[in-house]
Amino acid sequence: MKKLLLVVAMVAAGFTANAQDVKFGVKAGMNFASLNGGEEVKDLNSRTSFHVGAMAEISISDKFSFQPELLYSAQGASADNFQGNEADVTFKLDYITMPLMAKYYVAEGFSLEAGPQLAFNTTSKVKAEANGQEATEDMKDETNGFDFGLNFGLGYKLENGLNFGARYNLGLSGIAKDNDADSIKNGVFQISVGYFF
Repeated sequence: MKKLLLVVAMVAAGFTANAQDVKFGVKAGMNFASLNGGEEVKDLNSRTSFHVGAMAEISISDKFSFQPELLYSAQGASADNFQGNEADVTFKLDYITMPLMAKYYVAEGFSLEAGPQLAFNTTSKVKAEANGQEATEDMKDETNGFDFGLNFGLGYKLENGLNFGARYNLGLSGIAKDNDADSIKNGVFQISVGYFF
């Protein structure tokens, strides 16, 4: 893990050294999160939640930028009458995420974005509600602490620094420690609003 973070830091330093301009900002928005793959999650619905955090845009040229981010992202999934029971269930999987986005401006203010994402699990719980009662169980011991994925998205930035984005995070690593559950991965569609200072 330390080696991976060192490589990320070296890449970011390399981009900064060649940068023409660096801007810092904040962003927040909606998550429509799901769990994909495996029979255990096929009947789950998305969990509507949020993300919030900071970002930087490092301009390499007029057309190309590098945008690292540090976000808190609430993810997981939900289900009504889970597995035939009369219980509404919410899987709460929250992460500190580090998207490392390459941005290519195809028109004035409009960009195509792609890049890897590193994520570190902070919360892993399942909440069940039935007949006016609820119970929450911690799943931290069953959940991997690290998650890796790829992001693809679109962005639009105004000259005043206000910007808008839509992105999909495709999880590539299994979220569960159980070897039989390696196929269960995160999937998150995000809509965000941000501002560069």
